[in-house]
Amino acid sequence: MPLRARLTAAFLIVVLGPVLLGAVFIGSAVSTVASGRAADRLDSAAAAVRSTVAAGCDRLTSTADAVALLYGKSAQLGSAARRVVDADKAAAVRVTDHHGTVLAEAGDRPPAKDVSARCGNADPADRGVVGALAARVTVRDSSGAERGTVDVWTAVDSSFVDRLARAAGRVDVTVDDTRRVPLSSFPRAKLATESLAAARGSQPAETASTGRYVRELAADRTSPIPLVLATQAPRMFSLYAMLIGIVVVAAALAVGAAAWLARSTTRPLAELARGADAVASGDLGARVAVHGNDELAGVARTFNRMARETEGYVSALTASRDQLRGQLALLGETLSSTLDLDRILEVIVDTAMAVTSARAGVMVLVDPDEPEVLYGRAGDGLPDGLPVSEIRVRLGEGLLGRVAADGQPRCGRVGSGGEAIAPTTDEPSCTTYLAVPVRAVTGHPVEDPDLAPSPGALLGVLAIYDRLGGDDFDDTDVSTLRTFAGQAAVAVSNVLSHREAQRLSLTDPLTGLWNYRYLQVSLAREVERAGRFHRQAAVIAIDLDRFKTVNDTFGHPAGDAVLAELSGRLTSVIREVDLAFRYGGEEFVVLLPEADVDGASRVAARLAAAVRDAPMTIPASASGEETTVDVTVSLGVAVFPEHGEDGAAVLSAADEALYAAKAAGRDTWRVATTHSAMPTDLQVFLTFGPLGSQHARKR
Repeated sequence: MPLRARLTAAFLIVVLGPVLLGAVFIGSAVSTVASGRAADRLDSAAAAVRSTVAAGCDRLTSTADAVALLYGKSAQLGSAARRVVDADKAAAVRVTDHHGTVLAEAGDRPPAKDVSARCGNADPADRGVVGALAARVTVRDSSGAERGTVDVWTAVDSSFVDRLARAAGRVDVTVDDTRRVPLSSFPRAKLATESLAAARGSQPAETASTGRYVRELAADRTSPIPLVLATQAPRMFSLYAMLIGIVVVAAALAVGAAAWLARSTTRPLAELARGADAVASGDLGARVAVHGNDELAGVARTFNRMARETEGYVSALTASRDQLRGQLALLGETLSSTLDLDRILEVIVDTAMAVTSARAGVMVLVDPDEPEVLYGRAGDGLPDGLPVSEIRVRLGEGLLGRVAADGQPRCGRVGSGGEAIAPTTDEPSCTTYLAVPVRAVTGHPVEDPDLAPSPGALLGVLAIYDRLGGDDFDDTDVSTLRTFAGQAAVAVSNVLSHREAQRLSLTDPLTGLWNYRYLQVSLAREVERAGRFHRQAAVIAIDLDRFKTVNDTFGHPAGDAVLAELSGRLTSVIREVDLAFRYGGEEFVVLLPEADVDGASRVAARLAAAVRDAPMTIPASASGEETTVDVTVSLGVAVFPEHGEDGAAVLSAADEALYAAKAAGRDTWRVATTHSAMPTDLQVFLTFGPLGSQHARKR
């Protein structure tokens, strides 16, 4: 051991030994006091949490009682349930009869795999994820027989736990269920997991565990949710401050005395050793004092120069790494969280510029209307305030057009190299450049060929300009930009896939018309708009007459051909703002925004004539030889708000008018006369879909 170390150690033992022993004694006393205060805090918090959960159960039970008062009034049950959810008195309401049939339902119930902690039940359910706090009221008749039940739920989520934590004061609350990531008010899931493990251990509830004090609250009748409370012992700031002050003063005196004792002989070597150790530990800002002009002073100066240069290199590398991490994190987050193509391409351009230290960058795509033209879609740092929207380059022209035409990356300086390449007047001006093509990764089977690039098809070009500092772009930059071009290709492909999937989910594959799902959305939207602006909206229900005869005579492929041709005739008659839907089977619906009875009647007459006046052609592939068949339709007309106060009522009225047209001999149309209740087969349709409706109708 060096002389200075021996002298310093002996002095510190003599001086700091008693001080440290006293500090340990005081610290243990402070810890005991803190434990007592933490236990008291947990007791108070437990009472507050149980009271809060019990109050929540009381509110849910009261809400269920209020809904139960309307049991038997089926017309009011649904609206009452929705009012309860809209008023935020419960997250979900369900009313069932004694057979379990749902009579009314509103809100989002917890997933079936989750457990509901039921109020008034000491043993709420099997062990599982506690997804909701529930209350049930049983409805009985005058004889005491059970008529049904009313269930209400409120979600056990982060906001619920936060409310419990606020009621508990400075105590964290964790739901003690089976989920892998605990539902907790802790800022980090790891702390919540440690608290649960401590509460389930063999230690007493008030014993410190993993640096915290925990208390387990088992489920009981008033508080059916198993919980764990955790808190830290109160900090005795004044005592700790005094303790730390004493230790710091004693240490300062001891270190000063030790330094004074060893100054004359060991100071230069000790300072050099400390400096080397600091640098080895990562403190590149450490410097060694230079004393005199001897050999040790020369070593100290060399050491300082080495540390200074190393610090500069590490700082530059750290800044570059942090910038790259931030840009890549932003890129990943954007690609995974949005389908906004402009936003994605902007992030890709910005990230490519940041990684390569470029002054400007641009992303151009192939124009779907003019495949020989590239147009600007995203850019940053463009010179002279050039708007991205004004960038238009033909394939084969300028820098971007050449890269798009031959599909090869290009980098260099303008006007240098084996071939002189200069940007056109519609491209960003630059001194150095790097551009790579963006090609589709996979094809997308959509109807529009311009939106369905085959694998390897050109999508556009990604380019950056003028590296900051004046250096040329190199092969590493080419590889980096190719990576970002691949990300851009994936982004464009994902957006196109999403658009096509959305279209397929809302259209009927046979006729190309909108499907029943979109009918629900469109009808609700148009009725709401008409009600808000005091206007009208019309619905025409259409059914093919004796369509079963066509199927039985010519076969189902012929029936499909008739349905497809009928859809084309419907769309040729209605306006652009009108919407045609395949309702199910041979039934169709036309929605006419801002149309009154007279206007809808004229459209119904034109639709009937369009079907009646020309026979339907059955292709040879469907019947063995091409033939024709005469087809007629029956139509029912209803108008909001004259024939119904909401979309379902108007559709029901149109359906009844369609029945009237059928009864009148078919090949005609009728207008609804009064508000109509929903017919039985329409209820079957809304419950089971088009197939159920077809079986329910007898036409």
